[in-house]
Amino acid sequence: MQLIIQGPNVETSDLRKLAKLSAANGIEQIAPNVFRLAQANPHAEVEALCAEAQLDFGFVPETQTLNQIGLAVMDMDSTLITIECIDEIADMLHLKPQVAAITASAMRGEIDFAQSLTQRVALLAGLEQSALQRVYEERLKLSPGAEKFLTTLQARGIKTLLVSGGFTFFTDKLKARLKLDYTASNVLEIEDGKLTGKVLGTIVDAQGKAEWLKRMRDELGLQRNQVIAIGDGANDLKMLEEAGISVAYHAKPVVRAQATYAINYSGLDAVLNLFTHSK
Repeated sequence: MQLIIQGPNVETSDLRKLAKLSAANGIEQIAPNVFRLAQANPHAEVEALCAEAQLDFGFVPETQTLNQIGLAVMDMDSTLITIECIDEIADMLHLKPQVAAITASAMRGEIDFAQSLTQRVALLAGLEQSALQRVYEERLKLSPGAEKFLTTLQARGIKTLLVSGGFTFFTDKLKARLKLDYTASNVLEIEDGKLTGKVLGTIVDAQGKAEWLKRMRDELGLQRNQVIAIGDGANDLKMLEEAGISVAYHAKPVVRAQATYAINYSGLDAVLNLFTHSK
């Protein structure tokens, strides 16, 4: 195994401590603020040391390369982008604290996602459709490293699926903007230019996300170990379980505990460093 260490600020002293803990055979810098500790052995104290130093780590098999990946599946809100769109929509009605509290509870896995979405969308009834465009233009920001992450995947012919418990208004725009292959999300009902407070069709919840991953995996003729999935909330867990490699990105504790890897401090492009560099 190789131990990959990365973060906003990687101190030499921390690298030496980690190399000693893992009995690694050498330290190699592979990119700015990204280091590879060769022939490392897992050690219980590595996680604690990295948390204290605000470093991301991953024990990566030498054979794990992007060449084996055929599909990358990712969540939208607080993963591909930095915001929770529904919270920002609610802010247009001065209801952000109420809606954000429900969102946070759902992401921690405390309440059912579909039920929580129905509750939150109901609070948006009467809002002008134009508010959605304002959220997109004024508040929606890509996560750091998102464009580099996606262009690298696309250059290697890896298909991309954005699957979200959010809304098609935003996933459709991101699909065109970022040249994503597939998107799946929820449809807000709009009548006379205003939100009705309802969602049309079946809600894309935790199970829905997992089903979309499996559907695209099967259509592409891929095995589980050829799929990587990235998410941050409890409603991503079933999706992450269906991927050979799962990444918790700036995620809730329940997600970090179950994912293959966790990225807590770096940008989305840090996921690329969890694969041995290959041509």
